Amino acid sequence: MNALAAGAADAIQIRNLVKRFGAFTAVRNVDIAVPAGSFLVLVGPSGCGKSTLLRMLAGLESPSEGEIAFVGRTVSSGTGGVIADAGRRNAGLVFQSYALWPHMTVAGNIAWPLKVAKWPREKRDRRVKEVLALLGIDALAERYPAEISGGQQQRVAIARTIAPEPSILLFDEPLSNLDAKLRIEMRSELMRIHRATGATSVYVTHDQVEAMTMATHVAVLNNGRVEQFGRPIDLLRDPQTAFVATFLGTPPANLLPVRRSSETLVFGETALAPAALSGGRDDVQLLYRAEDVNVGAVAGAPTLTARFAEAAPIAGRTMVTAMVGDLRITAMADGYFTAMPGDPLALSFIRTPDAVFAATGERIHQ
Repeated sequence: MNALAAGAADAIQIRNLVKRFGAFTAVRNVDIAVPAGSFLVLVGPSGCGKSTLLRMLAGLESPSEGEIAFVGRTVSSGTGGVIADAGRRNAGLVFQSYALWPHMTVAGNIAWPLKVAKWPREKRDRRVKEVLALLGIDALAERYPAEISGGQQQRVAIARTIAPEPSILLFDEPLSNLDAKLRIEMRSELMRIHRATGATSVYVTHDQVEAMTMATHVAVLNNGRVEQFGRPIDLLRDPQTAFVATFLGTPPANLLPVRRSSETLVFGETALAPAALSGGRDDVQLLYRAEDVNVGAVAGAPTLTARFAEAAPIAGRTMVTAMVGDLRITAMADGYFTAMPGDPLALSFIRTPDAVFAATGERIHQ
């Protein structure tokens, strides 16, 4: 993974960062630079290291190797431990659990970090009113956490975090406890708050839809490593690893393992593409987008026989999932499509592969 070049406009620089817990390495040589004002999303499956990385940014964990700098100032070092404690990083952290003080009103929860920071009473009260208005929770000021909904509690937690005007905001899966409809609403709310505050934000999620919706930059993590870092559209259009290609995108892309046979690349006994695409390798993986796989035979197109698994309507079309042995393949059908699980289904590959990857996962560039 090639990091974006660090410079004066970078709010966060992460250099060769490693975190070990005994013999287990949770974060491996992460090296990225986050431009000021960005909304960076750390996305990946459970256990990939994204929350550990966020905790190191927050000062809750110290790195084993490497360093973290905020606006050019080193705040954590693998040789010196945590240089700046969590309270001195000018960063705010929104927890997954909200962590509101139940004995304080909404206004009291928001005012508390300002009181700890010794803000004058008049300035503190003015700032509490500002963030209450920004989050649209003015009417809740005198209520207690037990008297408001989960979505309202999340707004209070965010208001409390942004009240001290941190230059960096950190979010640890803050929407995971909300229902699907409220999650969508809060995504828009967080993006609005990000624009209003101008703070550089780092957001952890395992939900790739959240990542692609909210981010200006995305870092895809897998097994403690950053597989790829960049703008969402660039990761979708130009994935550099097989993992990124299949993890991001809706519907999911298809990765077919093929072998070279004479002048073609074959899946089973079906020739799919010219052997020249393999870069001289005998075994590679071909990437096909779901929209490049047709449900039903198409004259002249390579076709596989699959078994129907499930169908989901999407914007006037149907996303069809079928099985070829143990391999799941996603295709798109026009209109509404249905079948019985296990029914035979023809899948035709109507375009050339969108990308080619080595058997080990790295992209083969032609």
